[in-house]
Amino acid sequence: MSRIYLDYNATAPLRPEARAAAIAAMDAVGNPSSVHMEGRAAKTIMERARAQIAEAIGAMNADIIFTSGATEASSLALAGRNLQAAAIEHEAVLAWTSSDLPVDANGLVTVTDPASSTLQLANSETGVVQNLPGGLAVIDATQGFGRIPFAFEWSGARAAIISAHKLGGLKGVGALIIPQGTDVAAQLLGGGQEMGRRSGTENITGIAAFGAAAAAAAHDLNTGRWDEIAELRDLLEQTILDGSPGTQIAGRGAARLPNTTSLITPGWKGETQVMAMDLAGFAISAGSACSSGKVRTSKVLAAMGYDADAAASVMRVSLTLDTTRDQVLRFAAAWIAKSVKHRQKAA
Repeated sequence: MSRIYLDYNATAPLRPEARAAAIAAMDAVGNPSSVHMEGRAAKTIMERARAQIAEAIGAMNADIIFTSGATEASSLALAGRNLQAAAIEHEAVLAWTSSDLPVDANGLVTVTDPASSTLQLANSETGVVQNLPGGLAVIDATQGFGRIPFAFEWSGARAAIISAHKLGGLKGVGALIIPQGTDVAAQLLGGGQEMGRRSGTENITGIAAFGAAAAAAAHDLNTGRWDEIAELRDLLEQTILDGSPGTQIAGRGAARLPNTTSLITPGWKGETQVMAMDLAGFAISAGSACSSGKVRTSKVLAAMGYDADAAASVMRVSLTLDTTRDQVLRFAAAWIAKSVKHRQKAA
């Protein structure tokens, strides 16, 4: 029986459109900073992708600064700014901020001074979607972009962070969205690429795939494909709750990403669940992929007020656009069977 991938939030499967764009871009031999025909051809590919991303996220073309990923974009947006954040933010954001903002039991953050704060659009572990106040200094839109409605222009934020591989592009490319003319302290110096904000020869292959993935993601969102996935998410949750009454769902009282379920089964370590389901043919996660291999409790659940046992017993399922009803039910049945065995051993 083939394996079933249910870890979209860690990295999304490569979209066919992104694969095709990447392969085509590999034939562009020129450097986009060169003025000859080959260089101009490479630059055309890059600018087409910039326009695709700008259209998908509701920004101007010149607002898009390409980076090596969301982590670098976070550094570019946050370094030296001393902004406030909540403890549920990604480590790439927390590395540059203070985690002072309060979080309620549903995972929602209270922001009192938007201009001095950064806030994620949606959480990678729980899927909780934030109520974004206007005027935020920075929005980490990495998890929400392409899955829920979001436009940089109407968000009122001064900057936003996105990543290609979270919506079906290649790994190793991302972008900072920031209005042209806004001061930003470049972290990489040298060639003056990306309007002097991020030096280094651009990753044309990754950027071309990013543009294609963003365009395809916008189409999927506009045609309601994620609404269909939300129905499968709800089916998964109800099936598991019926079969495992002691299990809880983190953030269920708030709006969430349509594909994300965070299951808490006290006494059954998340890492143990991941290994058991991996052996059964399912790819899931115990939390953020950036924390894989680290035995620790979820800082997200801890910030939401869960005790250490619950925070260490969380498992994340994140459905893909290709997930089927049969796959959801197969996973639920396998997980419930494993949970019964665990309870029997613990008794």
